[in-house]
Amino acid sequence: MGMRELLVILVIVLVVFGTKKIRPILSDLGAGVRDFKKAMSEGEHEEEEKRLKALASTPRDAEFSGDKKADAKTEPKSGA
Repeated sequence: MGMRELLVILVIVLVVFGTKKIRPILSDLGAGVRDFKKAMSEGEHEEEEKRLKALASTPRDAEFSGDKKADAKTEPKSGA
């Protein structure tokens, strides 16, 4: 759409609704967008916290260090 078409639509909306009705509609629309962005941000933070908790609860390198010690004790020494 071009600029002229947008201006025509704006004028028609102003004539139909009037300025008194448009102001509350736009403020409600802005509040809705803010609430939506806030909810999306909170959802991302909760998802990140869950991912970090899952990573923290998994044992790291515990299996590897235990296996090496166990293998070293059970392996027979080759030699004379």
